[in-house]
Amino acid sequence: MKQTRVTTWSQLMDCLYEEAWMPALQRFRPPFAFRGLPDASYTLNTSLMRLSDNCAPIEGHLLRNFKKYALRNVVERDSFWYWLSVAQHHGLPTRLMDWTFSPYVALHFVTASTQRYDRDGVVWCLDYKKMHQQLPDALRGLLEKEGADVFTIDMLSHIHSLREFDDQAEHPFALLIEPPSIDDRIVNQYALFSVISSPTVGMNSWLEERPDVYRQIIIAKELKWEIRDKLDQANINERVLFPGLDGLSLWLRRQYVQPSSDSDIPSNLLMN
Repeated sequence: MKQTRVTTWSQLMDCLYEEAWMPALQRFRPPFAFRGLPDASYTLNTSLMRLSDNCAPIEGHLLRNFKKYALRNVVERDSFWYWLSVAQHHGLPTRLMDWTFSPYVALHFVTASTQRYDRDGVVWCLDYKKMHQQLPDALRGLLEKEGADVFTIDMLSHIHSLREFDDQAEHPFALLIEPPSIDDRIVNQYALFSVISSPTVGMNSWLEERPDVYRQIIIAKELKWEIRDKLDQANINERVLFPGLDGLSLWLRRQYVQPSSDSDIPSNLLMN
């Protein structure tokens, strides 16, 4: 694992776009998914793992009851992976974890909470091509057949439950899913979900055994205000990433925050 601490905007840009040039394509196409956190000490545990130390027995109950009580017109089709994506998107604790194709969106989540400007942040950079090379043969073959780099829910439609997903291999594996365009928030955040074939294995522990799959960019706390101001000027903000009155209100509230303010944003509008 490569870890770099950056203290200037130019260093940050160099690190975010490291390994982005693809000689075969003659294009800048970084094979990374990004996840930004306001505190570098935060772990990559899922919302399900944060809910309970004994999360495995309750995983199925959560999703079953979400389906039972949700309005039927919320979900367009009765697909397991569609239901799981909708549940994660609306805050149900699941084994899914939010990522993004956009390094700028990741930086938004590093700097959205001004209450956490007294500590270093972090952007995790996950090489999904290397990660998917370690998939079970059947799943890796699906990607190769489609000529794709990440999965869609349709590509996984033959797997009808998390138990069936877990049984694809003896040891835990991880993959990235591009969720359906449920709403503008998914689209504007250029969203991805990661999923591991065990409810009790966190991404931290999974990655520790595969140091070549990821790198970390530690963002000095002194740099956060500059990042925040430049993101706002580039129109990367709550008003765009959370379309609607909630996002508009968050954006306006933060616009008038002084650097010494202790204001914060609701946890349901942070990356899960």
